[in-house]
Amino acid sequence: MPNPGYSYLLHQEQESPTASKPCFPEYESSPSSPKHQDTGQEKYGLLNVTKITENGKKVRKNWLSSWAVLQGSSLLFTKTQGSSTSWFGSNQSKPEFTVDLKGATIEMAAKDKSSKKNVFELKTRQGTELLIQSDNDTVINDWFKVLSSTINNQTVETDETIEEETPDSPGIEKHDKEKDQKDPKKLRSMKVSSIDSSEQKKTKKNLKKFLIRRPTLQAVREKGYIKDQVFGSNLANLCQRENGTVPKFVKLCIEHVEEYGLDVDGIYRVSGNLAVIQKLRFAVNHDEKLDLNDSKWEDIHVITGALKMFFRELPEPLFTFNHFNDFVNAIKQEPRQRVTAVKDLIKQLPKPNQDTMQILFRHLKRVVENGEKNRMTYQSIAIVFGPTLLKPEKETGNIAVHTVYQNQIVELILLEISSIFGR
Repeated sequence: MPNPGYSYLLHQEQESPTASKPCFPEYESSPSSPKHQDTGQEKYGLLNVTKITENGKKVRKNWLSSWAVLQGSSLLFTKTQGSSTSWFGSNQSKPEFTVDLKGATIEMAAKDKSSKKNVFELKTRQGTELLIQSDNDTVINDWFKVLSSTINNQTVETDETIEEETPDSPGIEKHDKEKDQKDPKKLRSMKVSSIDSSEQKKTKKNLKKFLIRRPTLQAVREKGYIKDQVFGSNLANLCQRENGTVPKFVKLCIEHVEEYGLDVDGIYRVSGNLAVIQKLRFAVNHDEKLDLNDSKWEDIHVITGALKMFFRELPEPLFTFNHFNDFVNAIKQEPRQRVTAVKDLIKQLPKPNQDTMQILFRHLKRVVENGEKNRMTYQSIAIVFGPTLLKPEKETGNIAVHTVYQNQIVELILLEISSIFGR
């Protein structure tokens, strides 16, 4: 019995003429299916697998330990390996499900798809999406390479097959040709049909060349044909595009609020008109020339609402996911140790996060210092910004407890801003 922890490559040329070929019932050789006669298992092993979409519809994740076999353009799964002869003799069990790799795509899965390590995502042209995983780095890397190669080969073969099978012109019987030659109208029609077919072939050839030579997404972005959005962008990537460490939109909003909004009652606590905020968001994302002094944005709460939305829509919050528990543990320490612990954690954040955090908190400090006019306190600012700037990657049942810690951390930084960021 093969070791489930490893995958094996089998080469048909090593089998003897009398050896029984490994196959599945649906792939058994028959005179009517000559393509299957030389099909053998190319790779097999134990993998963890779950479907997340089937025929275009989302399904609930259900991880199973499955025996996987790659055979030609098909990837087959069954619950267990079975007996030592079940896959290599006459007692083979029928696979639980089969994945057609023709036209499929494969990529490493994003974090939001699974918290497990070594997970890649397989999407078929039929609308099925699977997550495939193994704790063994070598095993998952081997599978990823082999499946990628198989998918790429299938794509090339499919293109070539289509080109070979496409007729250059409709088939015409000899008798019809002789008959058509006597009929000028049909002769002209046949010539036009031949020209149309030739044009179609030429168009298809040019389209294929274009698809092969088409520029990458990065190249199109570099030439300015596609504008990357501001809202919802990764903070580090946004700052890199803008050649800075603090997003321009953040600085623009802060400067505007400090000039016109520090004495406005309930600044940041009062919500602006969501429809107008969305219009401002659209203008920023589409690189429109932005003037916050325009009468369209005269309501200061629209500006503060857009700034809060910017931080809320960051893919990763300002206090990054991987440091959430560290910040919570820091605020639980003795009062004298909290400031030092929080300060040290902030220094571990990426440079754009540190600089953006500093300019934001210094601004919020000035808001609180004008509390007699705007009636905003440390606590009220912390309640507004705590859950936006600091949150766990996955919410648990302790949402209320997390909210308390989130607010306390923001409030502590505001109170001790000179100790944390310097004067």
